[in-house]
Amino acid sequence: MTTSQIRPAAAADSDVTELLISADSHVVEDPELWKSRLPAAFRESAPTYPALSVGGPFQAHAGGHDPRERIKEMATDGVSGEVLYPSLAMDQYSLEDPHLQEACFRVYNDWIIEYCAVAPDRLFGIGMISMYDAGRAVEELQRCKRAGLRGAMIWQAPPDELAFSTDHYERFWAAAQDLQMPVNLHILTGAPYRPVPRTGARRVGYQAMRTTTNTKLLYAANALSDLILAGALVRYPRLKVVLVENEISWIPFYLSQYDKYLGRGTFDSPLTMPPSEYFFRQVYATFFNDPPAAWILPHWGTNNCMWSNDYPHPNSTWPNSRDVIQRDLGHLAAEDRTRLIRGNVTSLYGLPVVPLLQAS
Repeated sequence: MTTSQIRPAAAADSDVTELLISADSHVVEDPELWKSRLPAAFRESAPTYPALSVGGPFQAHAGGHDPRERIKEMATDGVSGEVLYPSLAMDQYSLEDPHLQEACFRVYNDWIIEYCAVAPDRLFGIGMISMYDAGRAVEELQRCKRAGLRGAMIWQAPPDELAFSTDHYERFWAAAQDLQMPVNLHILTGAPYRPVPRTGARRVGYQAMRTTTNTKLLYAANALSDLILAGALVRYPRLKVVLVENEISWIPFYLSQYDKYLGRGTFDSPLTMPPSEYFFRQVYATFFNDPPAAWILPHWGTNNCMWSNDYPHPNSTWPNSRDVIQRDLGHLAAEDRTRLIRGNVTSLYGLPVVPLLQAS
């Protein structure tokens, strides 16, 4: 069933007073943001984007760029708080100029700080961190923490020479652990995702499916395996990592395979526990429209998974989020459902008390 096919639930089926916090929502930045705010030395190289248009790419609703409108649209969806990620700027994780990328990310971070200041008890920004230089990454991480951002977003698919299995990240992992800043790996970020012109041309069906499903999942699985199996979570036991917008149904199978093959003793490993135990201790994952999760969550993942609505993107569950939750999570025990829709995200990011928001 697609989101568009969901019918509004009857009052008896959906609790309209239930507090929902989305662990993965988005803003839509001003396309001129980088042209107007980058230091002069970088302005000619500033990324360019199409004019902002409600109904255009990424932007199904005005609240993407206007936080005051966002609060109204959150109320329509029955969502009281949101953890916020970029839209246009996700392309910038594939920039090959480290200094330009760092400058672009600082511009975004300044802007998201301003955006969240409109409703600091409901809007929780995640800072963008460039990882070409780990020392400068730590400095920006510290700045984001001081400014009230709730975590750090780095690329999910790094260049091969900077794979998560290398020691390039050690200083950054240590700082993220000490600052209690979760490290967030969002889908569609990194070296393989070079920006391409959005011409509207349709690809052949099997090619599109292979890319949008198989390839994206491969990058997520590679990130998960590198972080666990190469030992980063052993060395930094308080580091928290979040897989964002990769859905969750695939994760139990992958973890079971890691446990199986490592348990045979055929690989050298720094791990002292099964790989799945590191996941349960330190890794989180978001989901927003993953029907097979309904089969899995009664038995697995309620301490590590977090519901989201992906607002304001066109494939968001807005304004039917409560109905999707009822469909996929309505059969769960109350305490499990509570963790998935607000408890885990609140604990992970250290969120304040979020007031219930309802449509007037």
